[in-house]
Amino acid sequence: MRNSAALASRTDAGQTTQLDTDTESSERRQWLTEAEVEAIIRSTAGARDQLMILIAYRHGLRVSELINLSWSQIDLDAGRVSVRRLKNGEDSVHPLSGREIRGLRALRRKNPGARYVFVTERGAPMTRNAFFKLLTKAATKAGLEDVHPHLLRHACGFKLVNQGFDTLSLAAYLGHRQVANTKRYCRMDSRRFEGLWRD
Repeated sequence: MRNSAALASRTDAGQTTQLDTDTESSERRQWLTEAEVEAIIRSTAGARDQLMILIAYRHGLRVSELINLSWSQIDLDAGRVSVRRLKNGEDSVHPLSGREIRGLRALRRKNPGARYVFVTERGAPMTRNAFFKLLTKAATKAGLEDVHPHLLRHACGFKLVNQGFDTLSLAAYLGHRQVANTKRYCRMDSRRFEGLWRD
């Protein structure tokens, strides 16, 4: 099911979409709502895959940042993750929620010697293509079409700006050196304007 007109916008037709880029084709949605992300997580088989989607979403990670996430970046006792941004982005430290910490502790117990947080059953690092496949499979099961990994990063920006984050804070959270790059994430949910005027 596609987003309604209030929650979706289109770009010019004929553009090609590639993984881990900010370019979407005219046939692809621009972001996911929090409810849609949670629906995808519920439709995902396996705790590892659910946690991958959750962390990618909550920390606005690009696919490469997600699959290269190592245990050296995680401090479970302090509840912090050091986010190392690619594409010349600004690194930052994000808090981890209790839900994330519980999932990470379980994953660590399962793979105590792993260097990377998310590995295959054979202990190899997850690949971009593997994450793309598991995400699209879960999204389809949840009744959502045209879902690709970079939508999770857009969903993070959409969620935070509608939660009241200012542009500078959002830029820092997403690792943007240029605030202008953050504007594309600052789409307002039209429901925020309901009740502004009362007669």
